[in-house]
Amino acid sequence: MAQTRLTWYGQSGFRIVTPGGKVLLVDPWLTNPVFEKGKDELAALKHVDLILLSHGHSDHVGNAVEIGKKTGAKLVANFDLSAAVTSALGYPNEQAGSDTTGHIGGQLTLLDGEVTVCFVPAWHGSTVQKDETSPAVPAGMPTGLVIGIRNGATIYHTGDTGFFSDIARVSDYNKIDIMLVCIGDHFTMGPIRAADAVKLVGPEMVIPMHYGTFPVLTGTPEAFGEELKKRGAKSELRVMKVGETITV
Repeated sequence: MAQTRLTWYGQSGFRIVTPGGKVLLVDPWLTNPVFEKGKDELAALKHVDLILLSHGHSDHVGNAVEIGKKTGAKLVANFDLSAAVTSALGYPNEQAGSDTTGHIGGQLTLLDGEVTVCFVPAWHGSTVQKDETSPAVPAGMPTGLVIGIRNGATIYHTGDTGFFSDIARVSDYNKIDIMLVCIGDHFTMGPIRAADAVKLVGPEMVIPMHYGTFPVLTGTPEAFGEELKKRGAKSELRVMKVGETITV
């Protein structure tokens, strides 16, 4: 397996650099409260091929529109979310065509086959909002994202979700190398349910996300690790620091 670079921006935001040098951003909220260098990182972004969104909430759409306008990155999202982000938030229409738009159960083949993206269910909500005074616009169903990289890792980003038993089916079609799983509780799974989800999916490695950004997100990697041990989960737990890059 060729090497893939993975950077955590905090909350649910990640940068993935493929072995071929393609740059993917997932739920790119770089200017979140826990990423001290977020503004500098945002300013330094020059090349992004794809921006992937799990759902429309502001802590996931984040800086996507600004980055898309600046870099020309194509938007990868389900049909309803793509429509909402372009119409309500101003993401360039020409960068959100049918080639990068799909829906749950569908798989996209992108960047000349270097990347595949499959949309899988997530139990949550999805609206977009231009600003705090604007009405929330429905943005379809939330999703998780299964990102396959040619000669590299297969990464499952859960998006925001509660626990559901059919999460086990995600690995029926893809062996999951890395699972990026929400553990913060309150709005998503906490450590207990996240550990149940990991046990069902069975990834080689699991990386916790969506915790610690706000006081209400009380789930911790330590508690998550304990729950994984209780279940005898064989997945390697890798706790990333905000801003850290690892090679997988």
